[in-house]
Amino acid sequence: MSPEATQDPALRAFGSGWISGVFSVLLGGMGLFAVFCLLFPSLLTVPEARALYPMPYIRALIHVGLVSGFLFGVICICLRKWRVLGIIGVACTLIAALLGGSQVPIEGELSNGPYLGLDWFLLNLIFFSAVFVPMERLFARHPEQAIFRQGWRTDIIYFLMSNLLVGFTTLLTMKPAMVLFSWAVSAQFQSAVRSQPVVLQFLEVILIADLFQYWVHRSFHTWPSLWRFHAVHHSAEAMDWLAGSRLHLVDAVATRAIIFLPFYVLGFSQAALLAYVIVVSLQATFIHANVRFNFGPLRLLFATPQFHHWHHGADAEAIDKNFAVHLPALDLLFGTFHMPKGEWPHAYGITNNPVPEGYLKQMVYPFRKKN
Repeated sequence: MSPEATQDPALRAFGSGWISGVFSVLLGGMGLFAVFCLLFPSLLTVPEARALYPMPYIRALIHVGLVSGFLFGVICICLRKWRVLGIIGVACTLIAALLGGSQVPIEGELSNGPYLGLDWFLLNLIFFSAVFVPMERLFARHPEQAIFRQGWRTDIIYFLMSNLLVGFTTLLTMKPAMVLFSWAVSAQFQSAVRSQPVVLQFLEVILIADLFQYWVHRSFHTWPSLWRFHAVHHSAEAMDWLAGSRLHLVDAVATRAIIFLPFYVLGFSQAALLAYVIVVSLQATFIHANVRFNFGPLRLLFATPQFHHWHHGADAEAIDKNFAVHLPALDLLFGTFHMPKGEWPHAYGITNNPVPEGYLKQMVYPFRKKN
């Protein structure tokens, strides 16, 4: 086993070259991906986002990231006996530079056809890691848990794929409702819904989404055939901001498609739905985070890390509890609430976990015959 694969603190201490190597890979890799986005914008970027990018600043950030990635890689190579991280980081920056670096011209007419959201992945990775990594270091529930804890490679692939396939999953989420339930749409009723204040619409969206989410989520726990897909999500044995990304494609698409159904029929405004998408993205990440916030009596008002950690708990008392994503009141109403004051689960995951490690193996797992 290589030193990079071990958890030996000495091999990751300040001055060992580990930190500079990690920064080199991150900055070099993201810089290379950004250059690919400049080279193939129609294929690799989200059409709705292209017009919003301040390109002079984006190009400047790419340039700074590539230069920094190269320098960190050189430092890693000089300090570390096992130089793989530094070599990978430097290689990424050099390949990006050979392709044209931050000054790659965007040529030709951009199309709005099928695309992969590589730019969406980069933006989300930068934002969520910048927010949640420092938060988890400062307010960790489990301070001994490393940033690169066991299973992080699997979860970063989930994070990558969920963002890359954003266009594909959005289509699968929306199309069934639009095809199967167009008969239920009333233009007059939708106009009345949209005439409400946006704040009121947003609160209605939260309530309706979580009511549908609650029963879909509970069904994935109740029915064995569905549980095999959802077990992938529960196979994570450590909670942090990245753990929430571990979600089987069938699980994610089915849940979002059913939640989208009432939105489509009721016709909420784009502003209300956009606000919901932002909130659910942040909250779904936050409730998995390795943080120790308790929120006092507010913990009964909205879902918190403590509330959702109990849902992932391996303790017998935590099994099939806390299905809501936003409103714990739903679990109180339907008898599935569990959050002892001041207590947290002792362990996470599935007892005698049958789910294999690795993205591809987990994608295939639900379709395999039971032993």
